[in-house]
Amino acid sequence: MTVNSAPLEGLVVVSIEQAISAAYASRHLAELGATVIKIERPEGDFARDYDSVVNGQAAFFVWANRGKQSLVLNLKDASDVHTFHELVAGADVVIQNLAPEAAKSLGVDGASLRALHPALIACDISGYGSGGPRSNDRAYDLAIQAEAGLFSVTGNDEMSKTGISIADISSGMYALTSILAAIVRRDRTGEGAHIDVGMLDVVAEWVAPAMYGTVYSGSQPPRTGRRHHAIAPYGTFALRDGSTILIAVQHDREWKRLAKNVLNDPELAMDQELETNSGRIAHVERLEKRMQDIFSHNDASLIRELLAKHDITSANVNDLRGVWDHDQLRTRNRFETVDIPGGTAEVLRSPFNISNWDNHTTGVPALNEHSVETIAAVIARGKSLP
Repeated sequence: MTVNSAPLEGLVVVSIEQAISAAYASRHLAELGATVIKIERPEGDFARDYDSVVNGQAAFFVWANRGKQSLVLNLKDASDVHTFHELVAGADVVIQNLAPEAAKSLGVDGASLRALHPALIACDISGYGSGGPRSNDRAYDLAIQAEAGLFSVTGNDEMSKTGISIADISSGMYALTSILAAIVRRDRTGEGAHIDVGMLDVVAEWVAPAMYGTVYSGSQPPRTGRRHHAIAPYGTFALRDGSTILIAVQHDREWKRLAKNVLNDPELAMDQELETNSGRIAHVERLEKRMQDIFSHNDASLIRELLAKHDITSANVNDLRGVWDHDQLRTRNRFETVDIPGGTAEVLRSPFNISNWDNHTTGVPALNEHSVETIAAVIARGKSLP
C-alpha cells in the first residue's frame, strides 16, 4: 500500500508559545505534517523547567512539543523582530498565547499581523478573550477552571480541580479545530482569518449542560465525585478482590438486566422506586449501598464475567501505571520512542489515525535547536510570495 504524504505537509506554522494551550495546538499541527517553528524567549519556554522527570526533561514539555523546531528570539530586539517578521511573511499560520496587552505592544497579536498579511491565519489564545472587562487579566489553567465553574461541580464534599489541565487542553483543541477550518476556507476563498480563543469561553461551553440545569431548575447540582450527577447507577464500586470497577447503566432496560442477571436480586429489579432513571437518582444512596453489599459478598471474577455476558458497560479503574501498561494500548502499538534533549523517551503516539499515512513524529527540540535550512527556506518562501 502506498503511504501518502502527511495531511498538512507544506504548511508552515510560527508559534510564540509558552506553557500548554498554544503548544498543544501547534504540536498537533506538527504531527499532521506542518513545519512548526516554536519561538522561545532567550531563557526558553518556562514549561521546560516544570520538572525533570522524563529522563531529565519536563513531562509537560515533552508531551506538548514533539515535532517542532525551536528558535530563540527576543521580540524586544530590533534584529530579532525583523527575523520574526521575515518568518511570518513565509508562514501560513501564526499562533500566540502571550498576555493580550503584551502581544499587542509587541505587534504579534492576530489583528496586527493580519493587517500586514491578509491571507495569514492568526490565532490568539488568552484567558478571557478579547474585549470585556477581564480581557487583560493574567490567567492560568486553574484560574479558568475556577472562573468557569468546574470547581463547583468537581469533587465530593470538598470542591476540587480536575485531575488534568483541562482548560489548557480544551483551548488548544479549539484553536486547532479553528485553524484547520480556516485552512479549508482559505483554500476555497483565499481569505485569511483572525482566530480569538478565550479559555473561559471554551470551559464555559464544556460546563454548559450543568449550567443550563442550574439556571433553569433554580438549583446548583451537588458535587458527586465518583458517580454521575444525572444517571444511575453510573459510578465506581469496590469488588471483593480489592479492585475497583466502574459500571455505567444508560437506560431502564440495562438496569433491569443488571438487577436480574448480575446482581441476582429480583426484588431490586421489581422495585418501583428504581424503575426509571429519575427514581434511581432520587434513591441513589440506597441503590448504591445495596449494589456495594452484593459486590462485597460475591467473587470479583464472577461479577466481571456476568457484566460482560449480559452486555453491561464496565471499566477498570486504573492508576496511571495501569494505563501505561494497558493491554489495549500496547497491543495497538500506541507508543513510540522519540528523541529528547540528551537522550530518548517512550511516549504515546499521536491519536491521529488517518489511512495511508504513517503518523510517526520527530522528537522534542532542545532550546534553539533549530534547523537553519528550514528557517532559511521559510524566509525565502515569504520573499517569493507575491
